[in-house]
Amino acid sequence: MCSKTMLFPAKIRQLREEKELYQKQLADALSIDRPMYCRIEKGERCAKKEQIPIIAELLQADPEELLALWLADKVTAVVEDEHKVGDKALDIAKQNFKS
Repeated sequence: MCSKTMLFPAKIRQLREEKELYQKQLADALSIDRPMYCRIEKGERCAKKEQIPIIAELLQADPEELLALWLADKVTAVVEDEHKVGDKALDIAKQNFKS
């Protein structure tokens, strides 16, 4: 699983359903099989970063928004079980971005 929050999978599923597309259509565009795409959409497998622009184009979505959600899931997966220091680590990282 990528993370417990699964922001990216929830968003791509929502967009796919709004566009009335089948999972197979996205899977074909990503050159993967439908079960693999299904696992991405369920959050059981992480999408690859290079797949995000393809997904964004098919779903007519903002690629930066999808990338931000994908990255947020990655960060969450790393720090979610670090209850005592996870927030502190995120604060330090945020300060590091500013400098």
